Formats: sequence, C-alpha cells, structure tokens
Amino acid sequence: MPTEPSAATAPHAAPHAAPHPAPRATVPAHPAHPAHSVHPAHPVALPARRHLTVQPAGTPVLDVTIPVYNEERDLERCVRRLHEYLARTFPYGFRITVADNASTDSTPVISGRLEREIPEVRAFRLEEKGRGRALRTVWSASDAPVLAYMDVDLSTDLNALLPLVAPLISGHSDLAIGSRLARSSRVVRGAKREFISRTYNLILRGSLAARFSDAQCGFKAIRRDVAQRLLPMVEDTGWFFDTEMLVLAERAGLRIHEVPVDWVDDPASTVHIVSTAMDDLRGVWRIGRALAVGALPLDRLSRPFGDDPRDRQLSGVPGGLARQLVGFCVIGALSTLFYLALYSLSRTVMGPQLANAVALLVSAVANTSANRRLTFGVRGRDRAVRHQAQGLVVFAIGLALTSGSLAALDAANADAAHSTEVAVLLAANLAATVLRFLLFRAWVFPDRAGSAPDTDSGPGPGPGPETAADTATYTAAGTTADTASGTTADTASGTTADTASGTTADTASGTTAGTATESTPYHAEPKDDAR
Repeated sequence: MPTEPSAATAPHAAPHAAPHPAPRATVPAHPAHPAHSVHPAHPVALPARRHLTVQPAGTPVLDVTIPVYNEERDLERCVRRLHEYLARTFPYGFRITVADNASTDSTPVISGRLEREIPEVRAFRLEEKGRGRALRTVWSASDAPVLAYMDVDLSTDLNALLPLVAPLISGHSDLAIGSRLARSSRVVRGAKREFISRTYNLILRGSLAARFSDAQCGFKAIRRDVAQRLLPMVEDTGWFFDTEMLVLAERAGLRIHEVPVDWVDDPASTVHIVSTAMDDLRGVWRIGRALAVGALPLDRLSRPFGDDPRDRQLSGVPGGLARQLVGFCVIGALSTLFYLALYSLSRTVMGPQLANAVALLVSAVANTSANRRLTFGVRGRDRAVRHQAQGLVVFAIGLALTSGSLAALDAANADAAHSTEVAVLLAANLAATVLRFLLFRAWVFPDRAGSAPDTDSGPGPGPGPETAADTATYTAAGTTADTASGTTADTASGTTADTASGTTADTASGTTAGTATESTPYHAEPKDDAR
C-alpha cells in the first residue's frame, strides 16, 4: 500500500519530489544489526539477471554514496566535482548521498548546505563511526537499482564510473569493483601502501581462495536486488566490509566485474594502516572459519544464469538434469581416480577388503560434499548432517557392490593379479556411480523447487524476469517487501518474509506498480538541461 513519505525517507526521495528538501535523516546510534535477520525456511534464489527496466519518474538509476568522517577540507570540492561530472557525462538519473559517520567537525554543516544547494545531493547522518555501517545503512534505504560508493578524496579517475556501473545496468554482472592491481591500471602511490595492498590481496587468495584482484579499492557498485540479500550477511561495520561482501558474493556464485582504474594516492589520508590491517586479518579468520563450518546461508544468493539457452526447460526433461549430470560425471571421474589412488596406496599395507573400504569411505565423503555444493547447489549447513548420513547409506550400497565384486573375483580366481582387481573394481565402481547419481537426485538432494512457485514460463529453471515493479517497498520504518521471484523482505527488526504475489511496489518517492507485461528495457534518454 502506498505510504506517505516521512522525515526518515524524504532525504532519499527523487530530486524533484519536493521543492524544499526535508531535514537530513539521522540514524540511531545502535540500529538493529541486519546480520541477525531471520532467513526463510526455504530460501528462494535471486531472479535471473535482466537489463534494468524503466524506473518510475524521479527515481535515479544510480545512487553514489560517499562515506565521510571529519572531511570538512575535501567534502565540498569532491561533491561538486562529482556532481559536475555526472551531470555532464552520465546518461541516467543519479543521486549523490553523503554518509556522515558521526563527524565532529563542520562536515555535517557542509553536507547540509550541499543538500540545499544541489537537488541531486542528499545528506545522511549516522551517530556511529564505520564505513561499512554507513554503506549498509544508506544502501538498504536507497530506491536506486544500482548502488555505488567512492572515497571522498576521489583518488580514482571518474572516467571509470560508467564502465563500473554499465555491467550492472545491462544485467551482465551482480557487483563491480575498481582494481588498482589489474595489468592495465595506472597507479601512483608509495612503496609502503603498494606492498601492504598486494600482501593483503595475496593473503585473501591464499586463505579464502579469492579470485578478485583488489578488495580494498574505494570504488565499487552493486545491484540493489543483490544488496538486499547480501548486506544482511555482512557483519563487519568497518574497513573489512568490502572484503567480506566480495568473498561472500564470490562464494555464492555471483558475478563480479572488475574495471582497471587510474588511481592517485592521497598523501593526506587519515586511514590508520596498522590497526586497519589487524582488523582485516581478524575478519579473514572469522570469514574463513564461517565458510569452513558452513555457517553462512549462501544459497540465498544463488541465481540462474539468465538468458542462456542451455537453461531453458525442455519438455519431459527435469529442470537442471543436464547440468547436474555433467557436474556429477566430472566429480565422479575425479572421485574414481582419487579412490583408485587411495586403494593402490592402502593395498600396500592392508588386505584388499579393508583397503577398498577405507578408500571408498574417504572418496565417498569427498564426493558427497562436492556434489552437495557444486552439482546440486546446496550451500550452508542446513541439513548438512542429514545429507552426509544419507551419503553414507549410498556409500554402504557402493561398498556392497564393490566388495561383492571382489568376493566374486576371489571365488573365481584366488590368485588374481593386482591389475585384474583394479579392473573389476573399476567396473563395479562405475555401476555404483550411476546408482549414486540416481539416489542423490531422487533421495539425498531432491528438487525442492515446488516450495517456491515459479512465476515465469520463460527460459531458465529459476524465477521469472524482473519487472518494472520488481523493486522493494521502502517505508519510514525501513521495511522492504519482496516476492517469490527471489527477493526477500527485510524489516528493521531483521525479519524476512516472502510473498507469492509476483509483484512488488516501490513507495520511496511515491508509488509505482507493474507487471511483467509492462517491463521494457531502460534506454538512456537525453537529460533535462534545466537540472
């Protein structure tokens, strides 16, 4: 239902929503922590990526957040330069949000003046420090479909902004980051910062298997539908916020686009390198431990590939069967080689039956874990114990097949050569693999898509396309409502709810509602020079 904008939402309304901007929004010192929100019993995947649909009148496509703390020296110059650049070059509607992290100098006064003088600027005041806290708060309340942030010193060349957000607007990617470590990047900074940056990213690659090249560059963007799912999982409120967000997104299979940037270090930066590095290392340990025990519900972030014709449902073929079969065969082949290597190694110190049992047990546990995550897309620790128990039952069946084949061989030829044993076991193991796939698909990891009705009859086994109304409802209390198309409803108290209506309403700057039939691609239109 449409809601009347209040003082809490007025600063985020469209530039022309009110001729006189309302007072700046202020966030309480201790807001409800989104990381403790209640997850739905049966998480629904994100909808397939689509090009952004036409936005309601006055709703910006891009919301650029600038987190600041005691930046009275650089704030006005930065905001005016960024606004002039966007007004001159950016082909979509935009907004600049200054997120003040409890500054004690004249930063709040300057941001308030900029809000009054420039229609596209909004000021947001937080009573607690933390860059991550500022980004989570502002992004969670924004109505723009693409959310970005950059450092106040504008160390990154602004010519990289459109390449940063273009893959998100087109639907190609979920997140985008600027990289100072790409081959074509041009960076000017001291040897100390260069060493620390490269060392930190090497630590991420070695400890968390991160594949993105630059975690801490202050130049990133994310689609709002992804942020609504991802931000409640990010616990850090400081400088590690970026890294945690990227690691979780990458582990969930989201697509991260990297843009080489030209970057000039700000010698007057107030970042405390040593304390920040220690906080980051503690964050790496925390995330690594959570990933190791499966404590993160990453299945809430999974999304289908989109318009790939290979994802289209075929008559009479269960959804995802081809992809699951290919993944299972690859994992099965690797598991078989692993099993044979273990058996050959164990056979040197024990009898054939015991060597077979040990090799099959170890390879079966690894096979179940790999298929759970990679073939059937199950992440997190929900039902993990049950799945392993069922996997052991499947293992027992495979053990019976392979042990029976060894017993039959021994009965037929007690002095069979080792190569004959291996050949017999290979054939029996292949038969057990086929049976394992059938049991995994029908019993251990059954298709639970029925719990989340699919509102799209188009391509892909996942949810239907995003529509013009596929944006979240925001109220003064910070509530978001989503549908069974794959988004969730998050409230200020951290609860989540799913509906099956298939459409959502956006009330941050008025109200708009739409259906799939009203969805049309968003095309750049000439901007109003009067703005």
